[in-house]
Amino acid sequence: MTKISNNVVMITGASSGIGEALAYELAAKGARLILSARRKEELERVKGNCANQENIRILSLDLSDSFAIGQKAKEAESLFGQVDILINCGGISQRDKVINTQLEVDRKIMEVNYFGTIALTKALLPGMVNRKFGHQVVITSATGIISTPLRSSYAASKHALHGFYDALRAEHHDDGLRVSIILPGYVRTQISLNALMGDGSQQNKMDDAQDQGLSPEACAKKIIQAIEKNKEEVYIGGVKEVAGIYLKRFLPRLFSKVIRKAAVT
Repeated sequence: MTKISNNVVMITGASSGIGEALAYELAAKGARLILSARRKEELERVKGNCANQENIRILSLDLSDSFAIGQKAKEAESLFGQVDILINCGGISQRDKVINTQLEVDRKIMEVNYFGTIALTKALLPGMVNRKFGHQVVITSATGIISTPLRSSYAASKHALHGFYDALRAEHHDDGLRVSIILPGYVRTQISLNALMGDGSQQNKMDDAQDQGLSPEACAKKIIQAIEKNKEEVYIGGVKEVAGIYLKRFLPRLFSKVIRKAAVT
């Protein structure tokens, strides 16, 4: 079982939603935190609401700029000397049909959700391997297994993360690396407000399903439990979301009929 206290934990997407909730929970547990996101002023706000602020550092990071992430990783390691646990929580979503979605939008979502995420993982991996200790956590989504309408690119990026992190776990198990893939269902965050439409504009609307979802605080507690117990893959959400994952795996034809009629916004 992993003890959170005194470990150095880096969180991407820490300025809002699940990442923000994780910051509060982990700070209260005594972790040394590196909070990362694009908006430094929002990171300062989150830090100001945390316990044990002397153990918290801020590092602005843009996941869409994967070429700059190597240098950002070095900066992260210099703040406390190392990064023990990386929680990849940053990302963007989508709300439009395939036929309406410009290829540039597909590329942007993949750049942030996939390439930016794995770039940071790759940059911090050598230090973890050399120390024979490290935990890579990636927050994907139930859409990492099931694909719903209006989320083709988002689902593709999450499916890609599953392929990458499953391989990472197998390759570096003997190096003491732990890998946890976390699949939340609907969580009451701003992700649907910020989701990209087919032309690249933001949806600027809260989905009904999102609004009725699990609170970020409840989700964060479950994620931390999964990290502490070294879980490899965890489903977090309501009965329908979790049932959908199993339906897709074991009864794919039935799932295909159900998802065509499902309310996904």
